[in-house]
Amino acid sequence: QVQLVESGGGSVQTGGSLTLSCEASGYEHGSYCMGWFRQGPRQERVGVAAIETAGDITYYADSVKGRFTVSQDSAKNTLYLDMNSLKPDDTAMYYCAATNLRLGSALNVDYYNYWGQGTQVTVSS
Repeated sequence: QVQLVESGGGSVQTGGSLTLSCEASGYEHGSYCMGWFRQGPRQERVGVAAIETAGDITYYADSVKGRFTVSQDSAKNTLYLDMNSLKPDDTAMYYCAATNLRLGSALNVDYYNYWGQGTQVTVSS
């Protein structure tokens, strides 16, 4: 059974930085794409960043380009999200996701079939 476990969330002030980690286990053949999503209070879950695990091709939402960096350590089966220049609008529950499907949009919630439990990020002004 595939499990995704996020860590690294917390509370920071505007302009601060955090790094989220997502440790994956239980894959039989590996994932095709992994991503980070976030969901604020009374908001829909939206894609933040994603990476194609074979080619390291990355995707970012416009709202985080230049501030967030997604990366992976294949040896550790871990996905990372480096978040810099954080703003109050970045406050949300952040979720790690993975998919073994080959066709789909990397930042689309519906593309992913495995999800973590989430880690809270709070940015204060």
